[in-house]
Amino acid sequence: MSQQSKVRWGILGAARINQQLMPAIIAASNSELTAIASRRPGAAEAILEQYAPGIENVRLYNDPAELLKDPDIQAVYIPLANQEHAQWALRAIEHGKHVLCEKPMALSISDIEAIQAATEKHQVCVMEGFMYRFHPQHQRIQEIISSGAIGEVRSVRTCFAYPMQPARLYRIDRSIAYGGGAMWDIGCYAIHTARLHFGDTPAKAVTALAKHNEHDADISCSGIIDFGDGKYAQFSFGFEHARRAEYEIIGTKGGIKCHNVWAKQDEMPVISWTSNTGEEHTEQLDAANHFTLEVEHFCDCVLNKRSLRLSLQDAKDNCALILGALESAQQGRTIQLD
Repeated sequence: MSQQSKVRWGILGAARINQQLMPAIIAASNSELTAIASRRPGAAEAILEQYAPGIENVRLYNDPAELLKDPDIQAVYIPLANQEHAQWALRAIEHGKHVLCEKPMALSISDIEAIQAATEKHQVCVMEGFMYRFHPQHQRIQEIISSGAIGEVRSVRTCFAYPMQPARLYRIDRSIAYGGGAMWDIGCYAIHTARLHFGDTPAKAVTALAKHNEHDADISCSGIIDFGDGKYAQFSFGFEHARRAEYEIIGTKGGIKCHNVWAKQDEMPVISWTSNTGEEHTEQLDAANHFTLEVEHFCDCVLNKRSLRLSLQDAKDNCALILGALESAQQGRTIQLD
């Protein structure tokens, strides 16, 4: 494959998620890892050696701003702290770089709107990094729904959780307003998967309850999203639960369950569904790396000017629901969204 058919990537930050994204950028057929930057001296070199041993000719920067000046880099991946995503996305866009930003895209709708305006001005691709959407198991679930096998979707239940480990305490050492807590970390998945299966139906209201720590970071949260006409999504997530990454969809004729939303590349995903007539089905799909598939999709959109699967409107809609749920938990009341 020629150099012209690959997107040259720079990574802004030495975060733990690079364990997944760095090999994905290298493995994707239409991408090339060009540079890594970190403000921590030696960190860029360390993660390159740790997550991509043997890869040569990768430029290392001690300042992310210097990486953005590199004319060879076409796209950047942003895995920085949640509260830094928007500012660095805007800086990258202003340098003409395409941006894959780790979720959440931003902590406010106004920031996403600013990113959207900059994207249109500089004609670049920008996408929020919900990698799970690129795993074939979710496309298969959509096919089952579209076939009419479970009828009209009436409710969705999502659950995302893992027990907090000492190495991850930095996720809850600052308030929600500064990107801390479970909502910005894993709750965004619970909201996103709930919205996915109601299609274009906008959420009308949200009610949530949450537990907070001394830093005003949420540790766990549960709630209900009202999509109107008796259609609801129940979400639950937190750091005081056994590991879960699942959702269940109930329709007028049956139901479907995704047993492992975060299926790793060596795990065989399983989906199961039932019907009112007593039919029971279990389907084991082939293993897949959703990180690599995400990178390949993004690069394809950059190279061939195709539409991104996850739009900035989707990012705004998700952020609006997140903020509504956070407000509901804080004020103890239902928040209307329309």
